[in-house]
Amino acid sequence: MLDRTWRRVAIAAAGLLTLSLVACSEESPQTTDLSANRAGAMADYGVGDQFKATEPLSFSTLYNNHSFYPLKNEWLFWSELTKRTNVKIDPVAVPLSDYEQKRSLLIGAGDAPLIIPKTYHPQENAFVSSGAILPVSDYIDLMPNFKDKIARWKLEPEINTLRQSDGKYYLLPGVHEKPLHDYSVAVRVDILDQLGLQVPKTWDELYTVLKALKARYPDTYPFSERWGKPTPGGNLLNIIGASCGTQAGWNYQHTTWDPGAKKFVYTGATEQYKQMLQYVNKLVAEGLLDPESFTQTDDQARQKLANGKSFVIGANAQTLVNENRPDLAKTQPNAKLVKIPLLVGPAGEINPTSRLENGIMISTKAKESKNFVAMMQFVDWLWYSDAGQEFAKWGVEGTTYTKDASGKRILTADVNVLGLNPQGSKHLQKEFGFYNGVFTYGGNPELVQSFFSPEEQEFQKVMNARKPVVVPPPYPFTDEEREQVSLWETPLKDFVTQNGLRFILGQRPLTEWDAYVGELKAKNSEQYITLVNKAYERYQKENG
Repeated sequence: MLDRTWRRVAIAAAGLLTLSLVACSEESPQTTDLSANRAGAMADYGVGDQFKATEPLSFSTLYNNHSFYPLKNEWLFWSELTKRTNVKIDPVAVPLSDYEQKRSLLIGAGDAPLIIPKTYHPQENAFVSSGAILPVSDYIDLMPNFKDKIARWKLEPEINTLRQSDGKYYLLPGVHEKPLHDYSVAVRVDILDQLGLQVPKTWDELYTVLKALKARYPDTYPFSERWGKPTPGGNLLNIIGASCGTQAGWNYQHTTWDPGAKKFVYTGATEQYKQMLQYVNKLVAEGLLDPESFTQTDDQARQKLANGKSFVIGANAQTLVNENRPDLAKTQPNAKLVKIPLLVGPAGEINPTSRLENGIMISTKAKESKNFVAMMQFVDWLWYSDAGQEFAKWGVEGTTYTKDASGKRILTADVNVLGLNPQGSKHLQKEFGFYNGVFTYGGNPELVQSFFSPEEQEFQKVMNARKPVVVPPPYPFTDEEREQVSLWETPLKDFVTQNGLRFILGQRPLTEWDAYVGELKAKNSEQYITLVNKAYERYQKENG
């Protein structure tokens, strides 16, 4: 919720899959002799224990400096963390806008901090072959809370998608017990009530609603979407694609797992992808979806909604409350805008979001430190223990929050975040440093949703009742294969994006679909998938 959740790498597939990998159940015990690396470590550290180093320690950490709550040395987060753990974080601050580039430069130069958070899979792939980052899967016996959550929440299939060709993984991901799906569409239900229309539950029902709105307000485009830049149809194609059983928009992936054939196919050439394009093309062709949805700014889309030129827009929990409703309150105070659960399509009632989030790389230099074991225990406590996750999100009981008789957390009177306590003069993120995207992600639904409004909790209740998508098997490339596919991926993705937009806007008729698929093949889509399936089969053979 702190960051643009579309950047999560959500892994979608449309069928059933049984994974029977040797590595699924548990990592092999760590055999490396770490007796020289235990300075400051706890002798007995297990699930639920408060980690506290046996001597004062400091660990350098790459810090993604968010402009909304810029780094302050006097934050309570820092002092309280040291008080609880005997560890001081030494932040290497990098602006949010330059984070990925600066991270690459630091790692390439051998100057990376020991702890490298805010890494989205598969970004770690670029650093594996150089040996600059640690195969963290070799060391999870040092991380009891992480290991416990993987086992209890049955996250092994997701974890396996992180594995490289050596069978190891190099990223400690943020982990969720339940998938957290946020993005959907918001609808002017007051207008629907006036016209006697029901709130739609499927994409077909939305089409019917849009037709009725167009008939009543012929000079409007009932649906005008935001989030069209830099990815045309970023949110729209993402959520419609998911409902069709494919991956598109923000979440476009080159590969889709075909469970019947037990092989991968090229996403942009599948029938599901075509089905998604046909639906969106129909909305545009009939004047139901604003064709500017794919090029306009977010502000333009917001203005159309506020001015009654549209009645449906893409939304997440924060944009609904912080932007769209205040916009409407100024122009149409009686408007009632509601974010509705992800509409159901051919894929059925699914929750398409991955349970993994951005994660942490560990510099290989850390392994040589006498404090390596203590550092891994510290990472485990802060990012993966229940107490560490609560601390990073809510802060200090009695100072930033209290608990009522039922155990529910409540912000103290003078603390505000996300508009939950508008009278509060102190901001949880800006003044205290808690609920910080570098340290806060993952957890059980109660904690993850603890800042959600009752309305958003109802939304999540509906989504949590739906079936998670099945996770596809891993297909880790060798260095040579990765070098080859990297030459193909950008031209292929650009071609899929450009032609998808042409199909949607009617600039290219969908009767030319077969010709388009042939053009994809000319751009190496088949060679790409051949390498993917080769890597998949090799991994299966070597790992069970």
